Amino acid sequence: MITTPLTELRDHYDVAVIGSGAAGLVAAARAAGAGLSVLVLEKAERLGGTSAVGGGVMWAPCNHLMEKAGYPDSREAAARYLRAATEGRMTDAEIHWYLTTSAAAVRYLDACTEVRLTPLARPDYHPEWDGAATGRGLDNDPFDPAPYPGLAEALRPPTYFPPISMNERDALKGAPVDPELLAQRGRSGVRTMGGALVGRLVVTALRRGVTLAAPARVTGLERGDTGWRVSVSDGAARVAAGRVVLASGGFEWNPRLRAAYLPFPVTPISAPSNEGDGLLLGLAAGAAVADMTAVWGVPVITAPTQRYDGLPSGRMGNVELTLPGSVTVNSQGRRFVNEATNYHDLNRVFGNTDPRSGRSANARAWLVFDQSYLNTYPIAGSTPGTPETWMVSAGTPADLARACGIDPDGLIRTLRRFNADARVGVDTEFGRGASEQDRHLGDPAHTPNPCLAPVEKAPFYAVPVHAGVLGTAGGLRTDLDGRVLDHHGAPIAGLYAAGNCSATVFHDAYPGGGATLGSAITRGFAVGEHLAATVSASA
Repeated sequence: MITTPLTELRDHYDVAVIGSGAAGLVAAARAAGAGLSVLVLEKAERLGGTSAVGGGVMWAPCNHLMEKAGYPDSREAAARYLRAATEGRMTDAEIHWYLTTSAAAVRYLDACTEVRLTPLARPDYHPEWDGAATGRGLDNDPFDPAPYPGLAEALRPPTYFPPISMNERDALKGAPVDPELLAQRGRSGVRTMGGALVGRLVVTALRRGVTLAAPARVTGLERGDTGWRVSVSDGAARVAAGRVVLASGGFEWNPRLRAAYLPFPVTPISAPSNEGDGLLLGLAAGAAVADMTAVWGVPVITAPTQRYDGLPSGRMGNVELTLPGSVTVNSQGRRFVNEATNYHDLNRVFGNTDPRSGRSANARAWLVFDQSYLNTYPIAGSTPGTPETWMVSAGTPADLARACGIDPDGLIRTLRRFNADARVGVDTEFGRGASEQDRHLGDPAHTPNPCLAPVEKAPFYAVPVHAGVLGTAGGLRTDLDGRVLDHHGAPIAGLYAAGNCSATVFHDAYPGGGATLGSAITRGFAVGEHLAATVSASA
């Protein structure tokens, strides 16, 4: 049995971890490996949180797997890059901690867990900055849960990602996935990306003796004389724990918290169980917070057919925005960003204010493309060549603009300039396709610029594009050991936080693909190390 019923939980555990994403499972496995009794409580019916449904990449400079794969890196270069990426918001101490601890976490995962990681031949998000490198993102090898009865059913199901690894996806260079491979993996239940990561971490945790309980929503947390009293499912179970780790994800699915903290509306595409439970428990315990306006942002296309956990959801739209033959415009019909830039920086621009009106300039945006693009590429999972009913279409750009509420003259002017640039392969307005990072998700078969082609063959199409989030990035303030701090900067005894429940170590920056899990796993590992050290200290 993978999970334990609430009625069979013990009265006391050394450590209670709230949340079963990568951060919580790494902390749990490391603590249990040191001999501590560990309970993991997951509010959803299935394990894994957003980690299980995401891309699963971990950004970790200077790790030993990079060196083994032949990707050069150095701590000095990585430190320079982090200073540039965070504009000095990361202190030297935080940079030293991240480079040291993330590399140690990778070595731990590789040597002491079932996790199998392989470097990706992807550049950092800003290869033009000092210290940038390729290969810092680590992908998960495919994982077959079949040898572990009940595991496939215990994990969160995948969303729209096909069951291939990121390395396998990159090797295709835009070619379609082998349908036989997809069918075979679908039948056998093979997990890739974040599902592979979580699956292997669950196996590791079980082998270390960790108890997993789901569904088990923590509804109360009270300090006692010797630790914490944890109330589960409104009193359906109560356990005592010497230490508690809050690792229950962000607050992006909580409308009240979004309205209170985030600077502009966003569409979440993460696990809907991320409602800020850990944040609220920490606040009630007297915790301070940091970086509360920060998110792990991504442009999102919300096809009405896209649902997850029975709720409306969406898909990352960054690939559609990058491919040649499309353009993204606001209600004025104007482009407002290099559509091929990394999705986090792109997402920020949705929140820009129009200085003339004082209102949001880009909250209403559309991906505009033509028949050639539709014939060649899928849009939010559509079949190439087949328009979906949720796509707006028209015979001319002006008619398309009127159907969408876009200024027709603005769109016509934009397409005139964009098409002229696309024909020669140089985007004179935003430089789309000029950098290695831009071109990574372009169409390598299209020259001279894999990200640029004219939008000119009727009929024309448009779909709305929204500011989205993979998760919120602000949360409980911690020290470098993951101990939650109060408003005076002092650790709250026995209380830890990791993952999107805690404030991002990157302070609203996104240095490279996998920064979300890089931050989460590194802090989860730091928590596990500190918990393990308490055993050594008391021995």
